[in-house]
Amino acid sequence: MERANPSSITILLMEKISAKAVATFEEQGFTVHQAVKYSEDELVEVIKDVHVIGVRSKTKLTPRVLQAAKKLIAIGCFCIGTDQTDLQLAASMGIPVFNAPYANTRSVSELVLALMIMLARQAGDRNNEMHNKTWKKTSKNCFEVRGKTLGVVGYGHVGSQLSILAEALGLNVIFYDIEPKLCLGNASQVKTMDDLLEQSDFVSLHVPADEGTKNLMSKEEIMKMKKGSYLINYARGSVVDVEALAEALKSGHLAGAAVDVFPSEPSGHTNDWSVCLQGCPNTILSPHIGGSTEEAQRSIGVEVANKVINFINKGSTSATVNVPEITITKNLPKGHTRIVSFHDNHPGVLRDINRIISIANIASQRLETSDKIGYLVVDLESDATEAIQAELEGMDSNIRCRILFPGKGYQGPEPKPLE
Repeated sequence: MERANPSSITILLMEKISAKAVATFEEQGFTVHQAVKYSEDELVEVIKDVHVIGVRSKTKLTPRVLQAAKKLIAIGCFCIGTDQTDLQLAASMGIPVFNAPYANTRSVSELVLALMIMLARQAGDRNNEMHNKTWKKTSKNCFEVRGKTLGVVGYGHVGSQLSILAEALGLNVIFYDIEPKLCLGNASQVKTMDDLLEQSDFVSLHVPADEGTKNLMSKEEIMKMKKGSYLINYARGSVVDVEALAEALKSGHLAGAAVDVFPSEPSGHTNDWSVCLQGCPNTILSPHIGGSTEEAQRSIGVEVANKVINFINKGSTSATVNVPEITITKNLPKGHTRIVSFHDNHPGVLRDINRIISIANIASQRLETSDKIGYLVVDLESDATEAIQAELEGMDSNIRCRILFPGKGYQGPEPKPLE
């Protein structure tokens, strides 16, 4: 069986993904196309001939789009979140999804720290006044952040990094998380969300978007915050009830807020976008730029591209978010082949697969499963695998099967399109 020319593998990168990602893919010999924006109808047509798609937060990989992607073998989310992708459907199609959950940690935490100071000094309002020709020098209700209490909701990579930076400025840090976490520096974990809201001068949110965090900060929670405190949301737009937040700002219950993410966001640049927070006092709004630095985008580009390449070339699903994880670092020796197989997870499947591949000596075999899907990686001491692949693809339990060969670039035949 002949190895496909690497240039036959098409990578589509959306939304101005970093040039570092483009270069990383091109070094492998893959063909890279770039686009800024497609409508769903346009994407349904374009994706039919794409093997890998890279997206950021605006391109939605809906069921309709994925069902049209008959050649798609991997998805790269060049960002932290993956809520733009139907993860379960992708998994059922044998399509792993990779992201970069930590690459923009520093960028977000630095900006949040800066916003805390800006809010405490009402610098946003003073800036707007100066642009409108108003000179209003005042110290009323302007404070240092030293000695104040920062409450971090979600003590993951961004939350813990922010904790370290905030302590350096003299803030006391407490945090709430649904799991016990190692406290860094002098930070301490509180038992309940209410404890955090009642004690904090600043509340900063750093949680994912899921059913458990939807409207995490509702009117009831916002009113539990200390009078004169500040709320910062650089997590997800679904986490805060923005109308309740606007009411709390206008009434004076909260002294200020900084919001970077919103329940509804435009798909691109526009001069006609509105939200109820506009015009609220001491409120800093930004267009989802928390992780938008040159450093973060370069780091994300290289990290996600390399994860996708390791899957294409070696079958490694390390750090995927939707299918069983198998980390593979070993290259194939000459004369060997590697079978990578996604299949339904039910009793008897591995027995049937082993019966098919037993015509060759097995050098190594690894299997990981989730509730519905199994992922098998088998190295065979043979390169005559045409019959094996045909039989595996003929199994009722088969989702997606590829055969990899030694060598640089794409190691395998053209992926068989999904039925």
